[in-house]
Amino acid sequence: MSNELTNTNDAGTASDLVAPRSTHCYPPVLDACCSARMMWFDKQDSRAVYYDKRAEDFGMQKNGRVLTVSPDVQGCFTEMPFPDETFSLVAFDPPHMKGTEARLNGVMGRQYGLLFPGWEDVIAGGFRECFRVLKGNGVLIFKWCEVEIPLSKVLALTDQKPLFGNRSGKAMNTHWVTFIKCG
Repeated sequence: MSNELTNTNDAGTASDLVAPRSTHCYPPVLDACCSARMMWFDKQDSRAVYYDKRAEDFGMQKNGRVLTVSPDVQGCFTEMPFPDETFSLVAFDPPHMKGTEARLNGVMGRQYGLLFPGWEDVIAGGFRECFRVLKGNGVLIFKWCEVEIPLSKVLALTDQKPLFGNRSGKAMNTHWVTFIKCG
């Protein structure tokens, strides 16, 4: 196996797509659920590893763009294949809408992913993994839209204390929360 990350378009499992843990030098940033990289100014920024459990093309959207989920490494954010304390900054923008039959093939569900029963354990596991791969004194940026689930309920799923945050969006329902891993 080479010391380079392999794009998921080459197929394989998450463990096949990551270089040996002891020999690879990773970029400083991890996007733990990149989806279509919608929050990125440069969707190909080489300072980041883009990670998602999906790799798919959803075709044309209403705005005329093609929605593509194409992570560098494919896998679940609750069990990431990276060594402890690898990244200086982790972006964690997990799905925030409850899954329903109607949403499975809808634009929002496809674009952002969905939460299903047991979602609390999944999000708690995501927080644990994000903090595990975050270096000491590293920063975690957490994004959450609380249209269906209040931010306070989600923040209760981690034992880490947030530093500060900001609300955004038309209805001010999207929260950007900053954490720092002491140590």
